[in-house]
Amino acid sequence: MASVRQAGGPCQAWPGDGGFVREVLDRIGDKWTVLTISTLSSGSLRYSDLQASVVGISQRMLTQTLKHLERDGLIVRTAYAEVPPRVEYALTDLGRSLVDAVRGMVDWAVAHHGEVAGNRAVSAVRGVGRERGRVG
Repeated sequence: MASVRQAGGPCQAWPGDGGFVREVLDRIGDKWTVLTISTLSSGSLRYSDLQASVVGISQRMLTQTLKHLERDGLIVRTAYAEVPPRVEYALTDLGRSLVDAVRGMVDWAVAHHGEVAGNRAVSAVRGVGRERGRVG
Protein backbone atom coordinates (compact mmCIF):
# COMPACT_ATOMS: atom_id res chain seq x y z
CA MET A 1 0.00 0.00 0.00
CA ALA A 2 1.47 3.35 -1.06
CA SER A 3 1.81 6.01 1.56
CA VAL A 4 0.28 9.42 0.99
CA ARG A 5 2.80 12.24 1.02
CA GLN A 6 2.02 15.14 3.27
CA ALA A 7 3.32 18.44 1.92
CA GLY A 8 4.35 21.02 4.45
CA GLY A 9 5.91 24.42 4.58
CA PRO A 10 4.64 27.91 3.89
CA CYS A 11 3.18 27.07 0.47
CA GLN A 12 0.26 25.30 2.14
CA ALA A 13 -0.94 28.56 3.70
CA TRP A 14 -0.93 30.53 0.43
CA PRO A 15 -4.15 31.62 -1.18
CA GLY A 16 -5.35 29.76 -4.29
CA ASP A 17 -3.14 31.84 -6.57
CA GLY A 18 0.24 30.63 -5.37
CA GLY A 19 1.82 31.85 -8.60
CA PHE A 20 1.14 35.44 -7.61
CA VAL A 21 2.72 34.90 -4.20
CA ARG A 22 5.83 33.47 -5.88
CA GLU A 23 5.92 36.47 -8.22
CA VAL A 24 5.78 38.92 -5.29
CA LEU A 25 8.49 36.97 -3.46
CA ASP A 26 10.62 37.06 -6.60
CA ARG A 27 10.25 40.85 -6.73
CA ILE A 28 10.93 41.60 -3.07
CA GLY A 29 13.71 39.01 -2.84
CA ASP A 30 15.60 40.39 -5.83
CA LYS A 31 19.03 41.76 -4.87
CA TRP A 32 18.43 45.13 -6.54
CA THR A 33 15.03 45.47 -4.86
CA VAL A 34 16.54 44.66 -1.46
CA LEU A 35 19.33 47.20 -1.94
CA THR A 36 17.02 49.87 -3.37
CA ILE A 37 14.47 49.57 -0.56
CA SER A 38 17.25 49.53 2.03
CA THR A 39 18.76 52.66 0.50
CA LEU A 40 15.42 54.49 0.31
CA SER A 41 14.66 53.64 3.95
CA SER A 42 16.65 56.74 4.95
CA GLY A 43 14.44 59.03 2.87
CA SER A 44 13.68 60.12 -0.66
CA LEU A 45 16.47 60.33 -3.22
CA ARG A 46 17.00 61.60 -6.72
CA TYR A 47 17.74 59.04 -9.41
CA SER A 48 21.44 59.93 -9.65
CA ASP A 49 21.88 59.80 -5.86
CA LEU A 50 20.11 56.44 -5.74
CA GLN A 51 22.31 55.05 -8.51
CA ALA A 52 25.45 56.26 -6.71
CA SER A 53 24.24 54.67 -3.46
CA VAL A 54 23.39 51.22 -4.88
CA VAL A 55 26.88 50.09 -5.82
CA GLY A 56 27.10 47.99 -8.97
CA ILE A 57 23.63 48.66 -10.36
CA SER A 58 23.45 49.68 -14.00
CA GLN A 59 21.26 52.52 -15.22
CA ARG A 60 19.05 50.03 -17.08
CA MET A 61 18.64 47.78 -14.03
CA LEU A 62 17.90 50.70 -11.70
CA THR A 63 15.29 52.06 -14.10
CA GLN A 64 13.69 48.62 -14.42
CA THR A 65 13.75 48.03 -10.65
CA LEU A 66 12.18 51.44 -9.93
CA LYS A 67 9.42 50.84 -12.49
CA HIS A 68 8.58 47.46 -10.93
CA LEU A 69 8.61 48.86 -7.40
CA GLU A 70 6.38 51.76 -8.45
CA ARG A 71 3.98 49.39 -10.25
CA ASP A 72 3.71 47.27 -7.11
CA GLY A 73 3.09 50.31 -4.91
CA LEU A 74 6.32 50.02 -2.92
CA ILE A 75 7.76 53.37 -4.01
CA VAL A 76 6.40 56.65 -5.30
CA ARG A 77 8.00 58.74 -8.03
CA THR A 78 7.56 62.49 -7.67
CA ALA A 79 8.45 64.78 -10.57
CA TYR A 80 8.93 68.47 -9.78
CA ALA A 81 8.23 71.13 -12.43
CA GLU A 82 11.59 72.83 -12.16
CA VAL A 83 14.39 73.73 -14.53
CA PRO A 84 16.21 71.44 -14.71
CA PRO A 85 13.54 68.82 -13.95
CA ARG A 86 13.89 66.99 -10.65
CA VAL A 87 12.54 63.52 -9.89
CA GLU A 88 12.66 61.89 -6.48
CA TYR A 89 11.83 58.38 -5.33
CA ALA A 90 10.53 57.49 -1.88
CA LEU A 91 9.07 54.48 -0.12
CA THR A 92 5.31 54.26 0.32
CA ASP A 93 3.79 52.94 3.54
CA LEU A 94 3.72 49.52 1.89
CA GLY A 95 7.41 49.84 0.98
CA ARG A 96 8.29 50.95 4.51
CA SER A 97 6.55 47.84 5.83
CA LEU A 98 9.33 45.81 4.13
CA VAL A 99 12.25 47.73 5.62
CA ASP A 100 12.77 45.52 8.70
CA ALA A 101 12.74 42.32 6.62
CA VAL A 102 15.07 43.82 4.01
CA ARG A 103 17.49 45.15 6.62
CA GLY A 104 17.45 41.75 8.28
CA MET A 105 18.57 40.11 5.03
CA VAL A 106 21.25 42.76 4.42
CA ASP A 107 22.52 42.50 8.01
CA TRP A 108 22.64 38.70 7.71
CA ALA A 109 24.66 38.96 4.46
CA VAL A 110 27.12 41.37 6.09
CA ALA A 111 27.49 39.25 9.23
CA HIS A 112 28.00 35.96 7.38
CA HIS A 113 29.84 36.98 4.22
CA GLY A 114 33.13 35.52 5.47
CA GLU A 115 31.59 32.16 6.28
CA VAL A 116 29.80 31.99 2.91
CA ALA A 117 33.03 32.96 1.11
CA GLY A 118 34.86 30.20 2.95
CA ASN A 119 32.22 27.65 2.02
CA ARG A 120 32.45 28.72 -1.62
CA ALA A 121 36.23 28.29 -1.55
CA VAL A 122 35.87 24.77 -0.15
CA SER A 123 33.22 23.95 -2.73
CA ALA A 124 35.47 25.19 -5.55
CA VAL A 125 38.11 22.70 -4.47
CA ARG A 126 36.02 19.62 -3.77
CA GLY A 127 32.85 20.35 -5.74
CA VAL A 128 29.30 20.53 -4.55
CA GLY A 129 27.92 17.24 -3.26
CA ARG A 130 31.15 15.29 -3.63
CA GLU A 131 34.32 14.89 -1.68
CA ARG A 132 37.02 15.06 -4.35
CA GLY A 133 39.67 16.61 -2.20
CA ARG A 134 39.86 17.34 1.43
CA VAL A 135 40.46 20.95 2.47
CA GLY A 136 41.85 21.90 5.84
